[in-house]
Amino acid sequence: MKNVLITGAAGNLGRAVVARFLKEGWQVTALAEPGNSAAEHQEDTSHLNELEADLMSEDGARKAVEKATASTAPDAAVMLVGGFAMGNIADTDEKSLMDMYKLNFLTAYHTARPVFEKMKEGGKGGRLVFIGARPALDASAGKDVLPYALSKNLVIHLAEYLNEAGKEHGIVASVVVPSIIDTPPNREGMPDADFSQWVKPEDIAQVISFACGEQGDVLREPVYKVYGNA
Repeated sequence: MKNVLITGAAGNLGRAVVARFLKEGWQVTALAEPGNSAAEHQEDTSHLNELEADLMSEDGARKAVEKATASTAPDAAVMLVGGFAMGNIADTDEKSLMDMYKLNFLTAYHTARPVFEKMKEGGKGGRLVFIGARPALDASAGKDVLPYALSKNLVIHLAEYLNEAGKEHGIVASVVVPSIIDTPPNREGMPDADFSQWVKPEDIAQVISFACGEQGDVLREPVYKVYGNA
């Protein structure tokens, strides 16, 4: 049985991703903030292990990864922790930048770094999946969400560097780039939008599963743009 480590597992996207991997027969280790649980949203938890972790802390992330991978190197890791903030160049001060940098980039880096080393030690390769964002690739979409776009741009570049470092070890880093995800907070924030055009968390989960599965073995440095009709 293959095993996957999923961060942000109690979030709207995280719950869908956990459910997808459980359905496909993976052993899932779900990392979530203290006080949050991924298990309560799942029908079958027989192959689900939950750990609390503060991934903004380098030490906290390292200890969580060590505990999750104590018996074996993970076959895949999916970094889902993140958040969103508005702000153009006039609105974006250092605090705004650092808030998004910590939440979107550091949580991914703090997790990916020890996982990458564990995969190297394991000698069987592995898959790393990160969540990008459309504004990180499109300046016209990013100019009014500048701190968010910049932080997600760093995540995309991190995947590129890890791909280069992982070539001889069979480690592939993928980036899934969604447009607007159909979640309750997004619906509440944009009540007049056409929700049917947005991407469902379950659709993103399917793409992530593909990236981690045997079908994705032939791919190198993939970027999946999951935009729906948004």
